[in-house]
Amino acid sequence: MKRIMLVAAMAGIAACSQADNAPAPDATEEAAEAAPANIAADGKPSEGTYKVTLADGSVQMEELKADGTYVATVDGKVVESGTWEQKAPETYCYTTDEEGAEQVCNAESVGADGVWTSTNPDGETATVERVEAVAE
Repeated sequence: MKRIMLVAAMAGIAACSQADNAPAPDATEEAAEAAPANIAADGKPSEGTYKVTLADGSVQMEELKADGTYVATVDGKVVESGTWEQKAPETYCYTTDEEGAEQVCNAESVGADGVWTSTNPDGETATVERVEAVAE
């Protein structure tokens, strides 16, 4: 019995020693693990429905689905679809379903006035409004 307790104690000490020798996690790794995924510029989850007013004044509705796909509609008709990725609250990326399409990333921010803007790589800015679900 004493032998079993001695072996168990030695195993416990060995386990503690190995844990002490493990490298400390990098601060950026900890931040990445702590940061919630898919948080939009307004601080809420990215999934949802948005009213997007484009630079030319036209308006489309975009639905970002939890499975990573999106659908954009104008007057209820689908005008674009594809996949989306929220790399950071200030970086929204999408890839249309068109053959040969490449991912495009927009810079997003909410100004002091509360206006949410999304700027594409060409410098065109759209205004984004989250459309809250209506309780039934």
